[in-house]
Amino acid sequence: MIALAPLAAVAQDVKIAYVNAQEIFSAMPELAGIETQLSTKQEEISKNGQALVDEFNKKAEEFDKNKATSDAVLQDQQRQLAQIQERYQVYLQNSQQEMQQLQQQLLEPVNKKIADAIKAVGDQNSYTFVFDVSTMQSPIVYVSPTAVNITPMVKSKLGIQ
Repeated sequence: MIALAPLAAVAQDVKIAYVNAQEIFSAMPELAGIETQLSTKQEEISKNGQALVDEFNKKAEEFDKNKATSDAVLQDQQRQLAQIQERYQVYLQNSQQEMQQLQQQLLEPVNKKIADAIKAVGDQNSYTFVFDVSTMQSPIVYVSPTAVNITPMVKSKLGIQ
């Protein structure tokens, strides 16, 4: 019994709370501007991609019209079509990476702001642990009705509803 006494004293000092970071993230006012920027970039990428598709289609039409010409001309046109197709594939890959980087760049400050607010609320209320219940990797399998949900406090800290 005496050996368990120090554990009981330590357990009493542990304060645990949980937060729904996804709920907070969804309520962040910055998201509207970020979505607009991402949408604008996606439109630009689509427009440029369509230009490559149009160029390919134009060359393909020329190829069909010139089937009666020499083998050297046909081979040159086939090579040009293959080059355009390759440029298009590279463009798609680069565009996807560019969109991912832009999204990460735009969302990083929002995620940091949320993390800082969670930490501040945790520190202000002397919580030892704060678990995020919105992630699939969350180690939380049960939340008691008496558990402390600090999501409203974090939203208040960020000035959002």
